[in-house]
Amino acid sequence: MPRRPRLNLARVPLHVIQRGNNRQACFFAEEDYRFYLYWLRKGAQKYGCDIHAYVLMTNHVHLLLTPHGKTSASGLMQSLGRRYVQYVNRIYKRSGTLWEGRFKASLVNAEEYLLLCQRYIELNPVRAGMVQDPGAYPWSSYRSHALGECDELIRDHDLYLALGTQASERQRAYRELFRSHMDEEALTQIRRAAGRELVLGSERFRREIEQALGKRVEPQKRGRRKGMGGIEGEQIGLDFDQR
Repeated sequence: MPRRPRLNLARVPLHVIQRGNNRQACFFAEEDYRFYLYWLRKGAQKYGCDIHAYVLMTNHVHLLLTPHGKTSASGLMQSLGRRYVQYVNRIYKRSGTLWEGRFKASLVNAEEYLLLCQRYIELNPVRAGMVQDPGAYPWSSYRSHALGECDELIRDHDLYLALGTQASERQRAYRELFRSHMDEEALTQIRRAAGRELVLGSERFRREIEQALGKRVEPQKRGRRKGMGGIEGEQIGLDFDQR
């Protein structure tokens, strides 16, 4: 089955996920995380992407970014992916692929979901049981947003900047967002959109994206499949991140 074309629009935020092959580790030491983040920053500058949030997990990466051009995100991820694979193969004397196919990306309706998606990304280490507080995990953007730690990679979105007129006010307001649990329905929507490379937003937003792209952005619903015990085809094979 041919893979679905990407949904790319300049100046529309993207939630990007890239996984290690077969869910295997892709970061092994502190130097690996630092190498990835350095070249992520360099690549974002070269290809024109504003990085709003990130987390580097042991076997996958989440990014929230806004591309300046239609091909900005693809250029960044392809360049960074190749460079990082070459680095890992050289350092660890291995060969072959590291990533699980191409990265996945979903368009995000900023007004509805940007800060939710940002929280979702930065809470990954907590949901995975690696830390109890997101500030205890060193490889995410949480410390920049909530604690004011300098991070040259981050280019804050206007919606984050609107949390306060001063940096300390924004950080305090952002920390308050983390005092409550994320709504399960919102989690499901973020995971579904990311896993299936769909639009994350309202029906109106989806129609606007379809009009801008000149094509459908939601797959046609499939009927029942024989031998599936009555399970709808639309419910089969949802590949979303459980964290």
